[in-house]
Amino acid sequence: MSAVQKINREPGLKAAIQAAVLAVLLLWSAVQAGPARAQAFQSLAPYAILLDTASGTVLYEKAADELMVPASLAKLATVLVAFQEIAQGRLTLDSEIVISENAWRKGGGPSGGSAMFAQLNSRVKLSDILRGIIVQSGNDASIALAEAVAGDESTFARIMTERVRALGLTKSVFKNATGMGDPQQRVTAREMALLADHIIRTYPELYKIFGEREFTWNKIRQQNRNPLLGMDLGADGLKTGNITESGFGLVGSAVQHGQRLIVVVNGLKTAREREQEARKLLEWGFRAFETRQIFAEGEIVGEASVFGGTKGRVGLKAKGPVSLLLPRGTNERLNARIVYRGPLTVPLQEGAEVGRLLVTRGDVKTLDIPLYAAESIEPGTLQSRAFDALMEAATGWVRKAFKRS
Repeated sequence: MSAVQKINREPGLKAAIQAAVLAVLLLWSAVQAGPARAQAFQSLAPYAILLDTASGTVLYEKAADELMVPASLAKLATVLVAFQEIAQGRLTLDSEIVISENAWRKGGGPSGGSAMFAQLNSRVKLSDILRGIIVQSGNDASIALAEAVAGDESTFARIMTERVRALGLTKSVFKNATGMGDPQQRVTAREMALLADHIIRTYPELYKIFGEREFTWNKIRQQNRNPLLGMDLGADGLKTGNITESGFGLVGSAVQHGQRLIVVVNGLKTAREREQEARKLLEWGFRAFETRQIFAEGEIVGEASVFGGTKGRVGLKAKGPVSLLLPRGTNERLNARIVYRGPLTVPLQEGAEVGRLLVTRGDVKTLDIPLYAAESIEPGTLQSRAFDALMEAATGWVRKAFKRS
């Protein structure tokens, strides 16, 4: 079953939240959170999210978990696969990628879409292919990469989906390497932000390509399509997208005074709207929030029940301190809960990931981080295991009774 520990608190009252979490084992649907409050800031974007990467705090969201058409934002997953292939030694930046007739005709100059304009049957180093994808949004470069890695684009698209699933992104589905329209190709704003965060953290050297302002290939010079790079925001990358089905979208990142924010907007009517909404979100995020630490490093956040062990409960803690960003001077209520599949079984190893801490602020899913067992717990005596089995059976009967009522 899924166990939930849930509390409401005002910002800054760490002792209250901790006491409540430690005291409560299971609270079901009868326990209701306080009424959600609308966010003070509003964006024109139909889909949007603003993420502080250091704390994992979501500062703003709008339809962030609804499926949307990615257009060329899908190329972030294409690039992810390429970066992984490099990291695992299957490709190098000097690997030569063949521009097939399919890549040239479907994604190159003859297609009329965004292209690197690589020549038919030419061999292009991967370092240049990546710039063709990232800086120029080249569909020909994306298809050629897909064919080099997987033999064909549809197989590569399945790999793209598998790789993001491995990162915990459960909703996004990719059907091609370019972002061209497909009725089954969908992503969410939240998962695009998490994918961008992963790329930035995991491949910092390769990520620098996203910040390059221009790239010339086949004597054709093209500017990076990311409008944030030309602003005084500290922006250093990621990707834009636009097809008829998607509207105008952008995944962007900027750093100010050591703080990195990732913004995603999509579904806007014009490139100008896309630029304005992304900029407004970033500027607001950098100026309107302050950091609050909830739990120190190693501090127990809550407890989970344990079945058949030498102890009936185990403390849960995060890796490192738990902090989040809150609007300056806010008095908004925070709702926090611990969710896990329980009771936990033994043997249980210290450091095993067993649950998650979820914090909401109004209608914003502010924080979602993993929690780990604070100690190891070995199997108990036969008598204690039998008692736990009896108690679990009784608890299950009560749960079924609640469901029937």
